[in-house]
Amino acid sequence: MNSIEVSDLKVSYDGKKYVVDGLSFDVEEGEIFGFLGPNGAGKTTTIRVLTTLIKPTQGIVNVLGMDVTKRGLEIRKRIGVILQQPSYEWNLSVEKNMYIYATLWNIPRSQVKKRIDELIEKFDLAEIRKVSAADISIGQRRRLQLVRELIHDSELLFLDEPTIGLDPIARKNLLTYFKSLAKDGTTIFFTTHNLEEADFLCDRVGIINHGRLYAIDSIDNLKATYEGDRTIEVLVNKAPERLAEKLKSRLVGAVVDGTFNKESPIKIVTNKVPDAMEIINEYIKEEGDSLLWLNIKKTELEDVFFKVVGEQQNE
Repeated sequence: MNSIEVSDLKVSYDGKKYVVDGLSFDVEEGEIFGFLGPNGAGKTTTIRVLTTLIKPTQGIVNVLGMDVTKRGLEIRKRIGVILQQPSYEWNLSVEKNMYIYATLWNIPRSQVKKRIDELIEKFDLAEIRKVSAADISIGQRRRLQLVRELIHDSELLFLDEPTIGLDPIARKNLLTYFKSLAKDGTTIFFTTHNLEEADFLCDRVGIINHGRLYAIDSIDNLKATYEGDRTIEVLVNKAPERLAEKLKSRLVGAVVDGTFNKESPIKIVTNKVPDAMEIINEYIKEEGDSLLWLNIKKTELEDVFFKVVGEQQNE
C-alpha cells in the first residue's frame, strides 16, 4: 500500500512558470523516502502540496489514500510536519510547550505526562525542562520543535531539514529514532542537503531539480548505476578555474564541480580516470602549478546526486 501517490503534479505561482513540473512518484507505507535536490529545485513546494498547504495547479495527489484537494482536514489529522521555520511558544517553558501541543492533538490526559517524560529523556532536554524557549540555545530550540511534533503518533511524517542546528550526537540520535519509527510502521518523507544523512536513513531517494524528477531508486541501485564512475578531488595552488575549464572541455561525459575555490578541491565524477589524470598532469606542467591534494574514491550517494544534477544542467 502507498502512503503517497503523485501523478503529473504541476504547480505554478504566477500562471506562467511551473516550479514543480510533472512530478510522478509513490511512497510506500513504512518507507523512509529521501527527497533530494539543490536550493530552488521544488522540494518545499512539493511538501506544501503533500501537506495540503497549497493546491496543485495540475495533477493528482493522494496522501494516505485521500485526495489533497478534497480531504485536507482529514489528512492533516493523520500526518506530522517538521519544517525548517521555528515553531514554538517563546514565552513558555520546554515542558509547557509540549503540554500545549499534546492538548492540540487531543492526547488523553492520562498519557500526556508519560509521553513528555519519554521524549524529554530521549532528546536530552531534562536540564532545560522548566526553562523558557527564549532562554535556550538554537540547537535546544530545534530539539524542542522536533519533540513537539513527535508527541503525537503520525501515520506519515514530513521532515524538512530536521537536523539543522543539531550537534553530531543529537543528529545521530534523531536519525536513529526516525529509523525506529519506520520499523513501527510510520512513513517518513525526508528532505536534507546532507547526503550522508540520506545514505544512512533512506530506503529510496528521488533527485529533483527545476521541478522535475531526474532519478528515483534505492540508494544501492543508484550507486550501481554509476558503478564505473570514480570521484576525483583535486586541489591546485594557482589557478583551479583554468584546470576546471580544461577538464570540462576535454573530459567527455564527466561532470566537473563549478563551486570550488582555492581552499576546496575541484570534484570530477568520471569513468575515465586515466584521461583525467593526464589532463591534470598536463595542466601542472603548462601552468607551472603545484598539486596540493588529490583523492580518488568510489562514487557515493553525494557523488550520484552531483552527477545527476550536473548532467541535466549541462543538457
